[in-house]
Amino acid sequence: MHLQPGSTHVSPSPEPTVPTQRDDPAGVILVPEYFHQADMTHLTIMIADMLCRLTAHNDQIPLTSANLTRFHSRAPPQISVYDYLRRIVKYTSLERACLLVILIYIDRVCEKVRTFTISSLTVHRFIIASVTLAAKAVCDSYCTNSHYAKVGGLSTQELNTLEVEFLGLIEWRVAVEGTVLQRYYVNLVRQHSRFEISETLHHRPLTTHTQDEDDETMNNNAQGSEGDPAQDGSIMTEHDYEEGLRDQWIPIGE
Repeated sequence: MHLQPGSTHVSPSPEPTVPTQRDDPAGVILVPEYFHQADMTHLTIMIADMLCRLTAHNDQIPLTSANLTRFHSRAPPQISVYDYLRRIVKYTSLERACLLVILIYIDRVCEKVRTFTISSLTVHRFIIASVTLAAKAVCDSYCTNSHYAKVGGLSTQELNTLEVEFLGLIEWRVAVEGTVLQRYYVNLVRQHSRFEISETLHHRPLTTHTQDEDDETMNNNAQGSEGDPAQDGSIMTEHDYEEGLRDQWIPIGE
């Protein structure tokens, strides 16, 4: 994570970094050398943590009409970034590459639009638009936009509008090479204090952990988590959340 030259936002691009010092080596979780072998829960935790750090930094930047976009909500949605990502992974069978592509798309958008930032007002819509495009670009199969919209708490029309806007921002550069995904993955692990890459992981077991421990870690990084949005197995039970996100939509020019 570093500041983009000539801008005020933080970028997650994979520039060389010094690994974060581990305060408790015994508690470090070893992860595979390659992203396609990574545990989805671990990957979700690391990406959510990165996005939370981005939003914490960028929320300090004043919002003006000059940097208002279609991705802005009227108020931060009442679901944490981690829970939002976990919901999407659970109900769309999202692949690992699609999670990493979120970070790559952030850099591509910010490279073209210097005033764009990932903040608490934009991060949720950016995530759902990113995974919708990423699934179509890097996966053999993917869901319909109406399904992604239901999972993301938006109307299909709103997601379609975001998708068109997104394509313009990244100039239709939706494809991502495997080597780029790997570089982002390595840098992502290096910047998280709890995880470490093991080049010999296929010969040794992962550190024992529980889902509750993972949840506790993310809750410490992103306060205000409301828990798993759909414990009963239905993606349409959260009417308050879905309608709330829809009410916060800001059309361009408003």
